[in-house]
Amino acid sequence: MEIKKKDIRALTKEQLREFFVKQGDKAFRGNQVYEWLWQKSAHSFEDMTNISLDTRQMLQDNFVINHIKVDQMQRSSDGTIKNAVRLHDDLIVESVLIPTATRTTACVSSQVGCSLDCKFCATARLKRMRNLNPDEIYDQVVAIDNESRLYHNRPLSNIVFMGMGEPLMNYNNVLKAIDKITSPEGLGMSPKRIVVSTSGVPKMIKKMADDEVKFKLAVSLHSAIDEVRTSIMPFNATFPLSDLREALQYWYAKTKNRITYEYVVWDGINDKRKDVDALVEFCKFAPSKVNLIEYNPIDDGEFQQANSRALDMYVDVLEANNITVTVRRSRGKDIDAACGQLANKG
Repeated sequence: MEIKKKDIRALTKEQLREFFVKQGDKAFRGNQVYEWLWQKSAHSFEDMTNISLDTRQMLQDNFVINHIKVDQMQRSSDGTIKNAVRLHDDLIVESVLIPTATRTTACVSSQVGCSLDCKFCATARLKRMRNLNPDEIYDQVVAIDNESRLYHNRPLSNIVFMGMGEPLMNYNNVLKAIDKITSPEGLGMSPKRIVVSTSGVPKMIKKMADDEVKFKLAVSLHSAIDEVRTSIMPFNATFPLSDLREALQYWYAKTKNRITYEYVVWDGINDKRKDVDALVEFCKFAPSKVNLIEYNPIDDGEFQQANSRALDMYVDVLEANNITVTVRRSRGKDIDAACGQLANKG
């Protein structure tokens, strides 16, 4: 019977050093391997050219590198790139590169499928298969950084956890991935260029504040009226707006970081003046910014983009109340790469 080998990237640098000492080798060999695994993103032990052939074979005998594989890459007419990423167990997730004139952003996934049940999101229709490991999240970023350099002549500048899955339902692995992404021994990116977007899990938002994370927080809000929000995001019945608001107040008191709200305006659902007024009231407790996002239909059902008059009303009322607001146009719609469209359609 074949013994299942351990994924070497599950080891810390200290554990790697200890492994080499136990093998009768020098501890610094662990540093070398660690650098190959993270800074240089080695896909195989053969790539580790400053390590002897015997040592590489020994690593091969003991470990695997469960690297992701970009199964399919689609390029949109607007420069957006969508990757279908195959994991070591043949499950697929998607990640997206979004270019603008001044930066390139990676939109990465944190779960295969999603733990939550938002009715307007294609990903939510896929049942959650499993959480992604830290290295699988990291690999998505590396792949998009390579594509950014290749197709847009610059390194990746920003990361948003807005792909498949609810990041706070895979909190420990997301945190470990961000640690690697921001470490000088990894990709060395600034945590201020990373946004973790959540549908709103109050106790985990408080935990983030207690952990003194340095990345930014975005909340997928879509309504500040409980009945409306529960009708489109059923888990709101478990995590109502009062709990979410209390958690966000706690977050702001601890971090002093502005909160971004992601907000789609739908025809006949949240496009009335009372919806805007409720949003203004919800935003008042802490400095915030509202991103009004263009909706990308996933079928011909109940969710349709509101007309421009409704969007204009939101902008006017929010600005009149000194709340920063931007209207975000969707990118990559022609390849199903836009917000809420990631569903492994291929």
